[in-house]
Amino acid sequence: MFGFLDVPVEGAYHLIHALTGPFSTALAIVLFTLGVRLLLHPLARSAARGERARAALLPEIKTLQAKHKDDRDRLAAEVTKLQQESGTSLFTGCLPLLLQLPFFTVMYRLFTTPVIGGEPNSLLGATLLGTPLGAHGLAGGPLVFVIAAGLAVVAWFSVRQQPRDTGVPGGKLIRLLPYGTVLATLVLPQAAGIYLLTTTAWTAAERALLRRGS
Repeated sequence: MFGFLDVPVEGAYHLIHALTGPFSTALAIVLFTLGVRLLLHPLARSAARGERARAALLPEIKTLQAKHKDDRDRLAAEVTKLQQESGTSLFTGCLPLLLQLPFFTVMYRLFTTPVIGGEPNSLLGATLLGTPLGAHGLAGGPLVFVIAAGLAVVAWFSVRQQPRDTGVPGGKLIRLLPYGTVLATLVLPQAAGIYLLTTTAWTAAERALLRRGS
């Protein structure tokens, strides 16, 4: 099903092997992740501009919600019209996240596929804190608890950074989504958990810096 990812998976495999020369495998994952996020930084800057534009529209959206509270179709049409006139979309900020998904999928396959490029995947045997990086969920203790704790801290900071009122239906629930990364550690291999912790920490720091500079 994901055969089209074989080439990038093999490329990432050799890249991490090259990085594990001077560094440990876990550190190579972190460096690889930071390199990916650095490449995506221009998109994050664009998303930050989109967030500021949406915040400026929030008072008008609230007015429309009060005016058309009994007509959802009319409300949706008016909000869409407002966004088009301002050149703003409610989903602009999702683009960097969506573009990360192929990289996360590559990392997931990299540490769950037993054979890569016709050879046994030696990265599955790499360890951190005595735990194989290919171990899933609670089988990865104590490393899984370290990763889960780190993700919980990052999620807390991420939630604090988000506005309480976004004007988006279900906004309160969306604000809690960062905590879903903690639950993800129960099913992901430890290598994917390291990637997730690194990328979410980058996101939290990046947002704080971009908002400070706005």
